[in-house]
Amino acid sequence: MANLTGNERARYVQGMFNRIAHRYDLMNRLMTIGQDVRWRREVIRRAELPPAGILLDLGAGTGDLAQEAILQYPDSHPVAADFTLGMMQAGRESKGASRFDWNAADALWLPYPDKTFHAVVSGFLLRNVGDIRRCLLEQHRVLKPGGVMVALDTTRPPNSPLAPFINFHLHTVIPALGGMISGETDAYRYLPDSTESFLPAEQLAERMLSAGFHNIGFRRYMLDTVAIHWGKK
Repeated sequence: MANLTGNERARYVQGMFNRIAHRYDLMNRLMTIGQDVRWRREVIRRAELPPAGILLDLGAGTGDLAQEAILQYPDSHPVAADFTLGMMQAGRESKGASRFDWNAADALWLPYPDKTFHAVVSGFLLRNVGDIRRCLLEQHRVLKPGGVMVALDTTRPPNSPLAPFINFHLHTVIPALGGMISGETDAYRYLPDSTESFLPAEQLAERMLSAGFHNIGFRRYMLDTVAIHWGKK
């Protein structure tokens, strides 16, 4: 499933996230032992929003990053954009969700003018898109000059003595937990598979450079299976 491409991949991802939307946030907390909350806090800190800054939470899902932006920058103007209706519906029921805008949008064809946002952030978006280069170019396009792009995502784990433990967690613990909590074991087989088929952190940084970003950096977390990348326009 992780090797699907183009429209077929987009349809699969959209359907999968619609099915797991009702348990998505809970599963994130459980899979990461609560660490994803800290990672999202770091994403927004690195967004470096100016006063009254406009932020795009791309592939927003339930809007966790947009909500964190309101907490760290109370005068900011977040926009939560996603192409999965079920995720946005679940997010709009959460506390504080009425404080920012919600838009239906495809990450490969953003419906915003050039130079709209001071920051574009995403959480676990990039490994799911069918064309990473186009997704990065679109983010670069809608950023204002000097704007910041920050992406939280999985990254291909390196070979290490901990590899057996990591593989057991990815391919046994997560699907079993996903089946019990959400009833969607297949979805939580796709998520580990997409982690292993995604770019290593260094290659994603190279793709960002090719898309026009500079001052690029990244930091790995959780036994090198998750990374935060950042860059400026």
